[in-house]
Amino acid sequence: MKKITIIIIDDHTLIRETWSFILNNHPRFTVIAESGSAEEGIELCKELRPDIVMMDINLPGINGMDAVPMIRKFAPATKIIGVSMHSQPAYAKRMIQNGASGYITKNSCQQEMLDALLEVHAGKKYICGEIKNTLANELIQEDDTEKGINKLSLREIEIIKFIREGLSSKEIALATFISVKTVEVHRYNILRKLNLKNAAALVHYFNKNAGAFI
Repeated sequence: MKKITIIIIDDHTLIRETWSFILNNHPRFTVIAESGSAEEGIELCKELRPDIVMMDINLPGINGMDAVPMIRKFAPATKIIGVSMHSQPAYAKRMIQNGASGYITKNSCQQEMLDALLEVHAGKKYICGEIKNTLANELIQEDDTEKGINKLSLREIEIIKFIREGLSSKEIALATFISVKTVEVHRYNILRKLNLKNAAALVHYFNKNAGAFI
């Protein structure tokens, strides 16, 4: 049986090596390339046309979410599985909307990763158990905190963490390589989405719900 070819895109070397070791020791899979950035990963997909890409959504430069349609453009037959530390359903939903076929978190076990690869290769969608459980809990009781956090973008969550550390808009702009004006726009949108009045209220909100931002 022909092995399922995989490219791994993650900016942590140990994670790439661990996933490669697991998959290359499985009879159904072979890892044909690895990359630490979306930019390089996109070029590898364009050249090698793998069956599946496993890609972290938090990448330097182009993030995993934005990279999905780019990979699909150059390798339309390639299936993409998003991998992330984020367990908020909004991230999984956005990833699927961008063209991915699956989403697992870094809390997923080895077997769930293998199941995701096989399901996606068979043409199905796959969402890991952790996300499904979160969705089930939200159906039972969804509070305003979860609704607010799920509206935030990856960049906005990043900026909230900088604000909590006491950084000014200028310092945040330097740290994230964006303009001060763009930081101010993000700050305004964060307060609007969370229905908060100022930075002090935001820091209090963050401290109260810190676990949701990890």
